[in-house]
Amino acid sequence: MTQIIVETNPDAARLASLGVDHWPIWEKEASEFPWEYFEQEISYILEGRAIITPEGGQPVEITKGDLVTMPSELICKWKVVEPIRKRYHMA
Repeated sequence: MTQIIVETNPDAARLASLGVDHWPIWEKEASEFPWEYFEQEISYILEGRAIITPEGGQPVEITKGDLVTMPSELICKWKVVEPIRKRYHMA
């Protein structure tokens, strides 16, 4: 099983090298929902907090300042604990 990768507080050079400032923004209120990734997604969390539980895996908490890589073919459940705002890129 491919893992969710969380980089806590990546430096400005890392974010710039990825072009994060040019990625679209996604926002979601506190809620719970199932989700499936069909391609890899890299996200930078601007605000909020969520717990993502992969099918058959352990929960992963993400919060402001995290750079998160979701593998393609990931089936998971999102629990948005605090309204979340992120920039994202599908790879």
